[in-house]
Amino acid sequence: MSLLRFLTAGESHGKALVGILEGVPSGLSISAEDIDRDLIRRQLGYGRGARMKIESDHVTILTGVRWGKTIGSPIALYIENKDWKNWIEGMSTDSADENSLPAVTKPRPGHADLAGAIKYDQHDLRNILERSSARETAVRVALGAIAKNFLKEFGMTIGSYIIQIGKIKFNQSKKILRSSEKLLLSLFEKAEKSPVRCPDEEISGKMVELISKATQERNSLGGIFEVFVTGVPIGLGSHIQWDKKLDGRLAKALMGIQAIKGVEIGLGFDMARHLGSEVMDEIFYRAKSSEQRAQSNGSQVSGFYRKTNNAGGIEGGMTNGMPIIIRIAMKPIPTLKKPLRSVDIMTKKPVEATYERSDICAVPAAGVIGEAMVALTIADVFLEKFGGDSMIETKRNYESYFEYIRKW
Repeated sequence: MSLLRFLTAGESHGKALVGILEGVPSGLSISAEDIDRDLIRRQLGYGRGARMKIESDHVTILTGVRWGKTIGSPIALYIENKDWKNWIEGMSTDSADENSLPAVTKPRPGHADLAGAIKYDQHDLRNILERSSARETAVRVALGAIAKNFLKEFGMTIGSYIIQIGKIKFNQSKKILRSSEKLLLSLFEKAEKSPVRCPDEEISGKMVELISKATQERNSLGGIFEVFVTGVPIGLGSHIQWDKKLDGRLAKALMGIQAIKGVEIGLGFDMARHLGSEVMDEIFYRAKSSEQRAQSNGSQVSGFYRKTNNAGGIEGGMTNGMPIIIRIAMKPIPTLKKPLRSVDIMTKKPVEATYERSDICAVPAAGVIGEAMVALTIADVFLEKFGGDSMIETKRNYESYFEYIRKW
């Protein structure tokens, strides 16, 4: 059972999105401004749709925080949907407003529409598409921002960058697997200045051109992004049961994001194309002075080190002290302005699929969502390892662990 649990609720055009996060120790400093920074990042990116011009997401902290610090009780967050004013009757909870909006009966290929309608016995696809919409991820980003704040207290940083949109690639990505934490943070910093969150200015320009072309053709684009975590201590996760392995838990969390179709840790599928001697991260040891050990961060406490990071920071389901690197593939948005062929669920006749206002390319935003899901997962396994009902207790446990690690 997870120590850090969260739930979300809300529909795309409903009144609001709501999230509850349970298990955060007391004494963690948090503010709405901290959370809003990531909500703003999620809304940016060339290729986003008209909805982003309407929404300007802002979180309201309802519970679990007093005078700027967590108090140990569940944290409840509220994000208003500003577009709800145009859907008051159409998304009303009152039976008196039934049929105020025509039923949606033309399912979109690649979306949850048809399977969800059959599963839940719904003859208006809006009852499926409203919840399955990626609008829900706004509140996950908000919850993830709290997890990031928590991990930051222990020297960990989480970031992301785009390495591919359509067929346009940022080809330096494999070098990153052999890179330092400093380089990863540098790539993240550069990506934050790009309209598509790609670290390479020239490649960013080509990605923008490709998105513009897709817009003109009334089509959509997917892509690939990487999420990294630096400052990770050795020993998060476990090898003893399949469901305790950290790489499996990360894959589950990331595959749970709308439109995600693939997750790789480190070299991932590329590792299968090489000999074992070519891809295993060999282990070395360099004795450290007591002063060096005292100044070491969470990933460099002991004298053990690697010259490569093909495993992406995880071996045997556990962190090995190297940066965690995850690559995630996002399919093109299934809602197209040039609709695909479908079948009306009521008449059973061939039709063009429904068009709902949507993005052309949401890969830059998906990177921010990926950060949030990684943060929530890492924070969960961190609390499993170190426990603590208060930040003081958790830090004491954490520091005690590193006193032990320094002896290795």
